[in-house]
Amino acid sequence: MVDSAVPLLNREDEEGGKIRYHEKCPGCDVEKFKHSSNGIPLKHFFFIWIVTLCAALPISSLFPFLYFMIRDFHIAKREEDISYYAGYVGSSFMLGRALTSLLWGIVADKYGRKPVIIIGTLTVFIFNTLFGLSVNFWMAITTRFLLGSLCGILGPMRAYASEICRKEHQALGMSVISTSWGVGLVIGPAVGGFLAQPAEKYPRIFSKGSLFGRFPYLLPCLAISVLALVATVISCWLPETLHIHSTGQDDTKAALDGRVYDPNESEEINVLDSRLLSSKWSLLKNWPLMSSIIVYCIFQMHDMAYSEIFSLWAVSPRRYAGLNYTTADVGEVLSITGFSMLLFQLFLYPWAERIFGPITVSRIGAVLTIPLLSSYPFIARLCGSILSLVLNCASMLKNVLSISITTGFLVMQNRAVSQEQRGAANGISMTAMSLSKSIGPAAGGALLSWAQRRQNSIFLPGVHMVFFILNIVEFIGLIMTFKPFLALPEDKL
Repeated sequence: MVDSAVPLLNREDEEGGKIRYHEKCPGCDVEKFKHSSNGIPLKHFFFIWIVTLCAALPISSLFPFLYFMIRDFHIAKREEDISYYAGYVGSSFMLGRALTSLLWGIVADKYGRKPVIIIGTLTVFIFNTLFGLSVNFWMAITTRFLLGSLCGILGPMRAYASEICRKEHQALGMSVISTSWGVGLVIGPAVGGFLAQPAEKYPRIFSKGSLFGRFPYLLPCLAISVLALVATVISCWLPETLHIHSTGQDDTKAALDGRVYDPNESEEINVLDSRLLSSKWSLLKNWPLMSSIIVYCIFQMHDMAYSEIFSLWAVSPRRYAGLNYTTADVGEVLSITGFSMLLFQLFLYPWAERIFGPITVSRIGAVLTIPLLSSYPFIARLCGSILSLVLNCASMLKNVLSISITTGFLVMQNRAVSQEQRGAANGISMTAMSLSKSIGPAAGGALLSWAQRRQNSIFLPGVHMVFFILNIVEFIGLIMTFKPFLALPEDKL
């Protein structure tokens, strides 16, 4: 029963039933706004875009300069060991995110999306700046781990984007997040590549004795932190979408869909709660879902290891079969690659998925990746403009194939469950993905470091071994896309 002290606002819904809003509930205020306005909430979508971009940039911005940062820490006794230590810095962020993703989701469900979003943007502002000020390896590891642990934006932001708009605009809200994340993967490497070591690149502006001369990796981190500060201010204007009522537990649950139920229906609500709990546990027994998540995580681990290896290999000296690139060179390649990946995801992938289906597109991507990666050691023998052209083409193709594989499995995961289970299914997928991604950089860095110490081996010397092992992981993932392991009904493929 609703407490009479709490004012309610009534309206008739499309079916003739009565919807009652709590006057002081922020979630009900959003529902009233959605019912009174048929338009797209462009201002809120813009805010969502900025906040998501703020969360995406720190992930990819460090790849162009990470090798040089570890070198300047002087923790590696040999030059070949730099990649080994760089891998742990790359993994620390994902490990932190994996450990707390579920916790931040629970906090967002209990206390609201807005507090989690504000804490996340403040976390980027503080710890990304501290990462740029790192003076040793352990400070870099700690700040990246805390950045991943305390920035729980992505999951609540996906929920927020679907709650702030009417049902017919929810797909657009999800695409706003995906596009912003893609743009972050494009801009991040450019920011890291062109702004790192400014005293060396732009000596007329930054002297070696200046703040940015003493901390050569602060400028790209600070640029992202300033955006995070702007996102924090913007977040204060975001309306809360979670329903917060003070009239009893049953009314709070009922208000999630904008209705107030009669107290006689409390028994029905308890039955519904038990069914929802049972439904969540049943997801772990849903083999079509779990098998697609397992294969998805294998490919995600492969992609994260490749991203770490590619950046470290590109800046490694020629004597270790590297490309001897600068941070700006790596940033340029990764930015071009990210832009092409974004275009493919927006325009070409939907067409390919409609024609071939997600599972076939994923298999084609995995098959083509193997010969492509095998060509990388030979690309290192090129030089000049030919090297730049071939490397950019190879990098673009590799990432297009990767996005084909991962997007295909995301589609399969959503098709393996009913609509009311998709939120929980994506939560399981995100936690597993973060764990696999935390393994990738550490394993990739250690693998490259080991391979660079065996340049004169008879069997697969140097980086030949690196890309051979990456291909083995890719092949394992490819095999697992077939029955009996991948158990997805054919009519859903």
